[in-house]
Amino acid sequence: MPRTGESIGKAWTPGRAALRWWPIALLILLLVAPYSALPVPGLLDGPLGSPGSLQLIALCLVYGALATGYDLLLGRTGLLSFGHALYFATGLYATDLAMLELRLPFAAAALFGVGCSVSLALLLGSASLRATGIGFSMVTLAFAQAGSILVQRNPGGATGGEEGRAAPVDLLPAGLVGIQHTANLYWIALAYLVLTLALVHWAVHSPTGRVWAGIKENERRVEVLGLRPYGFKLLAFVLAGGLAGAGGVVHLLLTGGATPQTAGSDATLALLVMVVLGGTGTRWGPLLGGVLYTWAGHRLGDLANSTAVAGLPAVLRVPLSQPLFLLGALFVAVVYLLPGGLAGLPARLRAARRRPSPERGTPIVQLPEGGAE
Repeated sequence: MPRTGESIGKAWTPGRAALRWWPIALLILLLVAPYSALPVPGLLDGPLGSPGSLQLIALCLVYGALATGYDLLLGRTGLLSFGHALYFATGLYATDLAMLELRLPFAAAALFGVGCSVSLALLLGSASLRATGIGFSMVTLAFAQAGSILVQRNPGGATGGEEGRAAPVDLLPAGLVGIQHTANLYWIALAYLVLTLALVHWAVHSPTGRVWAGIKENERRVEVLGLRPYGFKLLAFVLAGGLAGAGGVVHLLLTGGATPQTAGSDATLALLVMVVLGGTGTRWGPLLGGVLYTWAGHRLGDLANSTAVAGLPAVLRVPLSQPLFLLGALFVAVVYLLPGGLAGLPARLRAARRRPSPERGTPIVQLPEGGAE
């Protein structure tokens, strides 16, 4: 006898429970990573708890948190900003310059850097949000380009131009300097991720978050209800900018300096790809997209330079030797196969599980005696 939809649902309950508990399993894995010598061939260069592996995982966590904060604009409020990396770079450069030029200790410099990001987001957001739609996107892009040019021009030797500027080791806490303290940097990156997830979750489920959802769905309807969308959009813009600035501070610790690559519009486009890759407007999608994109950006470079690729014919070797080509092909494949991003994969698996298989056939329905007219 064919199984009914109810029995199929019950049979799938353990799988659904496993999908529901995966964030806790991932958190446990992240907590034990610095103490583990488990080899992960293919995914990481060395054991899970080695300094190189922890460095890469920490960078993945930072960009996962950045993508989560950026999704406050794109996925929650419907604002397509092309200048979000500007606030990340502001927190990075302002913290570095506060230590280099003002000789502030790291804690004070970090607060100064985040404050600069929040202030700049408030100032530029106030101007950008006067435009709507594609106009808003173009204004944010113009601000991002202006910031990138300013960094590369190196006014007064402040930014270091194309080479950037290293963080002053003497003003950093001793426990955050040196390869032997990579685990401490990893914990800071994990704390930043947890803080970002908590703030975003709280904001999205607050009354303000419900207004953001209404703005994304129909801004005119929000106006009819007597609310001013401008103020709510500005709040989302400033909150996302402040989180990005905090990410810049953590990135400064992980990389040991500030570089112009973090200030250009390309960095914002990378954030956009991360969010789309994971799934916009979802709780875990931007995090997954940021982690996957950052990991692939580092590991695909090793694959492109490997001997396996070098031994291929030229028609294959040339494109496969370009990490950006591999990353783009991965992105196209995920978008084509998973239109809702990685976050939509569990729902698609459940739908496929519930769909009756062809070999079962169509259940035979017993008609009462006399048949049907």
